[in-house]
Amino acid sequence: MVTLALLASLTLAGYAAWHLILCYAAPMPRCRACHGTGERRGLIIRTPHECHRCHGTGHRPRLGRRLIEYIRTEYRAGHQ
Repeated sequence: MVTLALLASLTLAGYAAWHLILCYAAPMPRCRACHGTGERRGLIIRTPHECHRCHGTGHRPRLGRRLIEYIRTEYRAGHQ
C-alpha cells in the first residue's frame, strides 16, 4: 500500500526531474513582464522603453538554469 508520504515524495521528485529537463531543453522562455517583445510602455506618456527584467531581449533564463550556471561557474573557479 502506497503511503501519502511516498506519493508526495515521488511527486516532488517527478516535478524536479521535469524542471531539469525543461531547463535543459528550453532554458530561455518569454519574459512575463513584456510578453516577449523586449519593451514596455511607460506609465504616464506611454512611450516604449526597454524592459528592465529581460534587458530588451524578450527572453529570461529559468531559475533552474541560473542555478545550474552558478554551480558550474563556482565549480570551475575552484578547480583551476
